Amino acid sequence: MRVRMVEADDARSRLEWAAYGLARDRPESSAAHPLDRAQRRWLSAIAVAAIVALVVAPLGTLLVFVALATVGYVAGVLYRVLLFHRSLQSTSVISVTDDEARAVPDAALPVYTVLVPAYREPAVVGGLLVALGRLEYPVDRLDVKLLLEADDHETIDAVALLGDVPFLEVVLVPPSEPRTKPKALNYGLTLARGTLVTIYDAEDDPDPLQLRRAVVAFGRSSAEVACLQAQLAYSNANHNLITKWFSAEYTMWFTLFLPGLSDLDAPIPLGGTSNHFRRDVLEMLGGWDPYNVTEDADLGLRIARAGLRVRVLDSITLEEANSDFVNWAKQRSRWYKGYLQTWLVQLRQPRRAIRELGGSGFVQMNLFVGGTPLLALLNPIFWVMTLAWFVGEPAVIKDLFPAPIYYASVLAWALGNFVVVYMMVVSARISRRPELLVTALVAPLYWIMMSIAATKAAVQLVVAPSFWEKTTHGLS
Repeated sequence: MRVRMVEADDARSRLEWAAYGLARDRPESSAAHPLDRAQRRWLSAIAVAAIVALVVAPLGTLLVFVALATVGYVAGVLYRVLLFHRSLQSTSVISVTDDEARAVPDAALPVYTVLVPAYREPAVVGGLLVALGRLEYPVDRLDVKLLLEADDHETIDAVALLGDVPFLEVVLVPPSEPRTKPKALNYGLTLARGTLVTIYDAEDDPDPLQLRRAVVAFGRSSAEVACLQAQLAYSNANHNLITKWFSAEYTMWFTLFLPGLSDLDAPIPLGGTSNHFRRDVLEMLGGWDPYNVTEDADLGLRIARAGLRVRVLDSITLEEANSDFVNWAKQRSRWYKGYLQTWLVQLRQPRRAIRELGGSGFVQMNLFVGGTPLLALLNPIFWVMTLAWFVGEPAVIKDLFPAPIYYASVLAWALGNFVVVYMMVVSARISRRPELLVTALVAPLYWIMMSIAATKAAVQLVVAPSFWEKTTHGLS
């Protein structure tokens, strides 16, 4: 196993690009500043107008808020129904058989870079190296870089105890802010040898043929396909109720939502692992945004804005689902915060975004990327109003729901709950996971957890926008 320490001057230049390159060269695409000057002005003006309206006409102002929220709910539910419908007839999932994957001669395979960022992961690196060792890809064409922070001594020591691993190069990333996964990925990208690049997390167990499948899939695809997103599933789904909910949600995400988005040529927020890229596209886009805590979702949208496409690869990587509520909340709040960061960045220049994504793509981006955390934030408000109505039937709630809004809200509530539960049941059946069927039926309890995480994300977006809340692995 080689440990790579880059020369000091060279390391500084690589680290500068990794940490600050996107913010310096394309500030409009970076979350280094969550809001630009124009957005701050607009939001300040809206806040002042809302406060004045609440003072002058409180009932009317709240009525407008409820009406807008209801329209958002209905639009979000109908969009997910559309994704569900399109996914069931999608032709954009690329399948490569085992025989097709193995038929490519070793000499015809490109050098493939595998970037594995890990931070404070001594408990899982042993399993990671076993999983990577199962990859069916010639060692001389495999460029595996384990990206460790140079001051993460516990993980460095754990890797050293594993002895020599022929296919592995350990890259020590010089400590610097921001302490994020995308900064480490950028640093690794500057050292990559492969024409294709993929990412695995420290707890991942990928399909051994996944790299070969991706090579074949890229060969079948047009040049505008810049990324293949493999499917993710959980190896510990039956650990407890939280892991079952999490697994049912992931199954729905990768069997219904992503194929539907791909079939619609909509902007696709990527998953954080097992996405396979053409390296030249990554470099052209400026790599990952080190200040965005869902660098994967952000990069997926930048791919779409560049006129390129993402397709889903029929290959599974197993991960570990969070089995502890506190740990789950840390991860989910980071995802929601990152979606909000990404959404705000995409809205900095709306006319340009519409031009690059198209009108339909722009609307879909708002419904999916912006709508996912916003609806989770709104849920508790409507739950409280519903509870208050059943307890005391206060007149103000009746005033806030005149007939048109009331019936639209009932539709959103009844249809929305049914649709999401139904989609979870269907995705469990499609993926042959019968143990998740009962879990799907009690999913509304899971939404309470989501709203807690979304509220935390909104607070962190203000006080610590680029703080990367570490998820602990190896709990199962």
